[in-house]
Amino acid sequence: MLKTVPIPGTAANTTAGKMYVFDISFVDQSTQTYYLADRSNAVVDVVDARTNELITQLSATPAFKGFTGNNGTSGPNGVVAAFPWLFVTDANSRVVTIDLRNGKTVADVSTGGTPGLRADEMAYDPRDGLLMAVNNADTPPFATLINVNKATGALMVAKRISFDTMDTGVNATNGAEQPVWDPVSGKFYVSIPQIGPNAKDGAVVRISTAGTVEAQYPIEFCSPAGLTLGPNVDLLVGCNTVFDTAGNLWDSTKDVTAAPIQVIIDAWTGKIDATVPGVGVGDEVWFNSGDGNYYTASSTSPLRPTEVVAGTPLTAQGAAILGVIDARDQALKQLVPTFNVPATTGPTAHAASTAHSVAANAGNNHVFVPLGANNVFPDCVTGCIAVYGTGDREETAAR
Repeated sequence: MLKTVPIPGTAANTTAGKMYVFDISFVDQSTQTYYLADRSNAVVDVVDARTNELITQLSATPAFKGFTGNNGTSGPNGVVAAFPWLFVTDANSRVVTIDLRNGKTVADVSTGGTPGLRADEMAYDPRDGLLMAVNNADTPPFATLINVNKATGALMVAKRISFDTMDTGVNATNGAEQPVWDPVSGKFYVSIPQIGPNAKDGAVVRISTAGTVEAQYPIEFCSPAGLTLGPNVDLLVGCNTVFDTAGNLWDSTKDVTAAPIQVIIDAWTGKIDATVPGVGVGDEVWFNSGDGNYYTASSTSPLRPTEVVAGTPLTAQGAAILGVIDARDQALKQLVPTFNVPATTGPTAHAASTAHSVAANAGNNHVFVPLGANNVFPDCVTGCIAVYGTGDREETAAR
């Protein structure tokens, strides 16, 4: 860890004045700027990814929902930048455009989901000016294609893609997660945690820019969540559930060994190129072209400390995992400790915070992992963004 970027509370904070709840992060490589969907403060935190300094905290008009006590009705959630525009999802199926030159909200559109539920993760196709936003909390979950006016940032809903058997043949029974866009194939890809009745069965689906589901790539014993495009038109699938060596859901109280994995697939064919063992499970994953590594924000690794209350395993305060995977060798390189903070009750009650978000700046190979408020890491008593890296470039420059 190179340093931490402290995140101050805002007047809109909904979690005891500190940052505990956040979601997706993103680095715009063209400007080397990091963005974090900060639900606790109802803003997007903006950090200079070269100097690792907080630039500003962007709100929307009307304001982002903030944390409601339920992730499915909270926001902001997903963030994607294509300067000068920042696209952000929010509760009540909302997608907004913020002009990064002045911080003003210039567009606001609804994906039309169930009232109160959020639009969640997003991907952007800059070639066609097309956003894909996923409503994960709806039943069935769905994605929405949104046309972007590149000159003004205006948004217009183009098509809904419902992940159910009748509409697309995708029987999503446990939500839908991260989409990505691949400029080589010109397709969108979306992680589906569960297909049908069995928890072991998930998939990544391929979708055309016209909104047609073209293929389902089955993936077992994973529960696909995070998704990122790698160096050879391959995809790292971030698994969000730990299964055991017997093929069942892992139980920390049973005498069956955990078998956490991440999966790398060929985006063209869906063929599984590699199963990478040893990395815990989480949410967001990221490929950094600067160092050729995948990074996984694995907040629920089997290595985390647990306490058992009335036979139910609960996440305790302690280490989560930043996984480092060599994209060329498709092998695990390192497990780096990050940090989870459990929920508390009483006068200082606050929500739990898990280190499930990650993004990297290819310009200096700095890797950003937001952490909930704690007194373990420096400058993190109100919440912070931990910055990781090898220091190689800085050391070379100094010599």
